[in-house]
Amino acid sequence: MTALQHPDAIRHFQSLCDAMQEMALRYSGPSELRLYADGYCHALRRTQQLDPLSQRRFEELVDRWIHDPSSFVGPDGDPSRLYETERR
Repeated sequence: MTALQHPDAIRHFQSLCDAMQEMALRYSGPSELRLYADGYCHALRRTQQLDPLSQRRFEELVDRWIHDPSSFVGPDGDPSRLYETERR
């Protein structure tokens, strides 16, 4: 696993993860989460807050995190119900 070394990269990763967890709790689907993450990475790239190596590591880690099923849990703790569209 690629570890983030840059303190700003770590803060951005935590911020992105928190935002995406909130989106998942509001029943955002995988494509919406991917779109949000892509936009976040693009904005971070444009502001050049991270050096190129830290930016690349950040993007690789975000990509792996999104594709890992254990990264998200459903609103009731059940990952199989993460993307339900109806509230009960």
